[in-house]
Amino acid sequence: MAGLKETPRQKMMGILYLVLLGIAATTVTDHVLDAFRNLTVSLETSTKNVQGTVNNTFSSFEATMMKNDPLRATPIKEKANSVKKNVSALNSYINEIKELMVKEGGGIEETTGDVKARADIDISPRIMIKKGTALELKKHIEDTKIKICAIAGMTKEESDKLALTVKDPPKRPGTLKTSWEDDNFGEGIPLTAAITALTKIQADLKNTEQEVVSKILGQAVHSDVILDQFEAVAVAPSSYILVGQEYKASVFLTASSSTSNPEITIGGQKLNVVNGKGIYSTVAQSEGEKSWTALLKVKDVNGKIKEYPVTESYTVARPSAVVSPDKMNVFYIGIPNPVSISAAGFAKDKIHATISAGELHPAGNGTYSVMVKNPGEVTISVSGTMENGKSTVLGSYKFRTKRIPAPRVKFGGKAGGKMGTGEIKAQNRIFAVLDDFEFDAKFDITHFTLYITKPKGEPVVLESNNNAITPQMQAAINGITSGSRVFFDNIFATGPDGMKRQLDPIAFLVN
Repeated sequence: MAGLKETPRQKMMGILYLVLLGIAATTVTDHVLDAFRNLTVSLETSTKNVQGTVNNTFSSFEATMMKNDPLRATPIKEKANSVKKNVSALNSYINEIKELMVKEGGGIEETTGDVKARADIDISPRIMIKKGTALELKKHIEDTKIKICAIAGMTKEESDKLALTVKDPPKRPGTLKTSWEDDNFGEGIPLTAAITALTKIQADLKNTEQEVVSKILGQAVHSDVILDQFEAVAVAPSSYILVGQEYKASVFLTASSSTSNPEITIGGQKLNVVNGKGIYSTVAQSEGEKSWTALLKVKDVNGKIKEYPVTESYTVARPSAVVSPDKMNVFYIGIPNPVSISAAGFAKDKIHATISAGELHPAGNGTYSVMVKNPGEVTISVSGTMENGKSTVLGSYKFRTKRIPAPRVKFGGKAGGKMGTGEIKAQNRIFAVLDDFEFDAKFDITHFTLYITKPKGEPVVLESNNNAITPQMQAAINGITSGSRVFFDNIFATGPDGMKRQLDPIAFLVN
């Protein structure tokens, strides 16, 4: 009953959680939210599987040690039950937090199976950070880990290797150092991601319980004990793969010695068995739910052959990528448009993107700069390099391309209306200004005509070939009086796209 280490599948889900959390920090789309929900479901399934292993460990101990040597086995079992009690208390506390989050999020949406307000980024910080719940949870986790490790008599080195941990994440380049609670539940974390984080803690808690309980109960097992209780187990690194990727799974018997190799067959084909384990692999050819069944045959202590079937399932999905414009949902002509490109299951350096018209320049860390020249539509196509070196299409995304909107002309910070004589005489230029525009785009005025009409005078018409008030214009402006009218018309400007535009006129009444 040696301690069960974290399986490849559990490690994979932990890595996937970190990847999704990084994506959510830059863009929250339905693809990302669905991925968090799928990860939560997978973690819940993994937790149930580990719970089954814990239950079988207790059952095996009952059927062997408690039956054969109850005097020595009873205090050991009491220790294991104490660990189980502490784990149950922490798990219940986490469930209370999850129930509160679901309630605050409007309950569960039947169509998605997820909380209704799953994209909300305010609920988690409010409940976990502002109310201090995350700090309480962190202390509860630390206290529980200390208690169960003390019960098992584990060393600090053994304790540090357990899955349950609340260490602050390492500082990432270009970012401020953050805490465990902020990294999992703080600002910008969608509600569904926070629920996934809690589910992952529960999965780590259950894996820790399994390892600690196995260590405690293993204290009663002698090397000459022959285990006669078996359970077939299948463990895969991931139950969610892409078309073209390879699916692998380990098939073995729990509570069996390394010298007792069972016969394992799948679909009539025997697997190569080493140290009690057989490896089954197949290449996914189509998407959808897949399942397979293995039959394990082993001799019991009486020499009789016993059979143990096991069924496992996995999901095959079409490759998909996320292309998200960082500022707007269109690309503007003449300026660099930043976008972020990512794909679940692919490292950023394994993702490749092209654009149908224009230029796409990598900017590092999954970001790109897009330059387009003509209005209309462009398509960004994304592919990824798989572990076998082959390239697979991850998707294509269409974006509209538009010219930068026309700026407004301003004089003295105003686009028309009334202006005092002193104020109007103090100005020496007009400007083309883009109000409420996400990008830093500059327009240069190349021509305008100034009209001045006095209450009892002839109109004055003067021209400038840039945005500056000419000396002749300034002289005319210096002679205006209250009641005069000042117009700016025939205004032309050139923007970043190089296109010359005529802008709307502005007028002022001098008071």
